[in-house]
Amino acid sequence: QVQLVESGGGLVQAGGSLRLSCAASGSIFSMNTMGWYRQAPGKQRESVSVITSGGSTSYADSVQGRFTISRDNAKNKVYLQMNSLKPEDTSVYYCNANGTYWSASRWRPQSVWGQGTQVTVSS
Repeated sequence: QVQLVESGGGLVQAGGSLRLSCAASGSIFSMNTMGWYRQAPGKQRESVSVITSGGSTSYADSVQGRFTISRDNAKNKVYLQMNSLKPEDTSVYYCNANGTYWSASRWRPQSVWGQGTQVTVSS
C-alpha cells in the first residue's frame, strides 16, 4: 500500500515563506502526476499546483508567481516552495500522487492522498 507523508507546514507571517515536502513510500511501479491541493474551512478542495513525470507544471492563478512545485523522481518526492504568503493561503495542504501501485495482488493505476499539513498565514 502506497502512503504519502507531508511535512513543512506551520505558522508564518504574511510575506513569509514555507516549503512543503511530500514523500511517497510503498510498492510503486511508476509515478505519474503529483500535485498539491488545499482546503480551507467551509470551502471545497482546490488544486494549487501539479507537476507531471516529465516536469511540466501548472498553477492556480491565485499562486502563480509565488509558489513553485518541483519533484525528485528518484526519491518519489514532491515539493512546494511557497513565497510571499498571504492570509488567504491559510489552508490544509494535501499531497496527491497518481501512479501504478501494487494492490490486491497486481499493479493498478491509483490516486493516493496524504493526510494533510496545516499552513497558517497571519496578517
